Amino acid sequence: MSPRYVLGLSAFYHDSAACLLRDGEIIAAAQEERFTRKKGDASFPLEATRYCLAVGGITASELDFVGFYDKPLLKFERILETYLGVAPKGFASFRMAGPLWIKEKLFMDREIRGALGGYRGELLYAEHHESHAASAFFPSPFEEAAILTVDGVGEWATASFGVGKRNDFELFEELHWPDSLGLLYSAFTYFTGFKVNSGEYKVMGLAPYGEPRYVDVIRRELVDLREDGSFTLNQKYFNYLTGLTMTNGAFDKLFGGPPRVPESKLTQREMDLARSVQVVCEEILLRMACTVQRETGMENLCLAGGVALNCVANGRLLREGPFRRLWIQPAAGDAGGALGVAQLIWHRYCGQPRIGVAGRDGMKGAYLGPEFSPQEIEAYLRSQGARYQRLEGECLRRHVATLLAQEKVVGWFDGRMEFGHWGPAASSATRAVRACRRK
Repeated sequence: MSPRYVLGLSAFYHDSAACLLRDGEIIAAAQEERFTRKKGDASFPLEATRYCLAVGGITASELDFVGFYDKPLLKFERILETYLGVAPKGFASFRMAGPLWIKEKLFMDREIRGALGGYRGELLYAEHHESHAASAFFPSPFEEAAILTVDGVGEWATASFGVGKRNDFELFEELHWPDSLGLLYSAFTYFTGFKVNSGEYKVMGLAPYGEPRYVDVIRRELVDLREDGSFTLNQKYFNYLTGLTMTNGAFDKLFGGPPRVPESKLTQREMDLARSVQVVCEEILLRMACTVQRETGMENLCLAGGVALNCVANGRLLREGPFRRLWIQPAAGDAGGALGVAQLIWHRYCGQPRIGVAGRDGMKGAYLGPEFSPQEIEAYLRSQGARYQRLEGECLRRHVATLLAQEKVVGWFDGRMEFGHWGPAASSATRAVRACRRK
């Protein structure tokens, strides 16, 4: 019997990606930015798709299913309702977004089939947080686990929780737009002068240099936080509903001046703001986790959504939270949605079981991207006129050990590229947290 292939896609917002399953096994996954070298590339993942198909040794016409990681019509409904709810404010934002929706995003079938060379097979859509949840649970080593997803926003949901058991999962509760932990964090990303949907890891990295002097202000003015981890954001201070920025003049006044100009010198204010929003983020996640454990009774927790890339918060969940074990999707942001929708199709739509779950790593260490042989690397270096020295075996290991002993920085490129943010946003701390048992 010939194998069956499922291609999952995420595109058109940020961190576009493609993922290919062969009989349910993840054999390839990559973000488009790996090929185009455009950070957070939002375009259709054409190169990532070509790579995945090449690994599978197939063409798009041989795919059994193609899945997209969210439902554009539901997202457009939310956008329209938001603009109508705040009209006539927000017209400038709608004027920018409207043509793009009408040209591309409302006709996703046409865009996807065209990009895949006229693919004629089944094209399926999942809700955004379902894709996140699937990416968290299905590759995990747990037969049963609670699931928590937290991000900026999908269609309407900004966070959700549920339970996965064996071959499927169910989401029970959602937090809805415009109340969003991801957008709260992104507001401070913007205000401290970094790029939204890209620079949040810089805020997390900046936090240890500051003091939590704004925590009380955030709790009093911005966030009405409840004991169960749900909350309401005070839209008096935010501009993402109606404008082209995250924050407004009231936010400026509350925190002592306008946003930092990007690339300008960092001051103690930015450090203190970063520390403060990090503390609040951790507190909210801990409350959410406690509620999820109380409602589900589970010992294991699977995490996804962009906020799950906050490895400092993940560390606190492991140390102080109620779960014995955590498993975190390495591509926790929108890129991981491509993997999630592919697995949703295989396990839920096709009714196929998870095989060999206990103790496995369905992500294969997240080494799912392209690789290059030493011969290919050497040929490229030669073509660029680069200076290099080729070392192998024991000679290579001794040379690297010497450099490390001299406190030099070593970059090691070997084997397949990782899928997901194994950089500062996730770091080795998140790797240690994944599938780790608390003592």
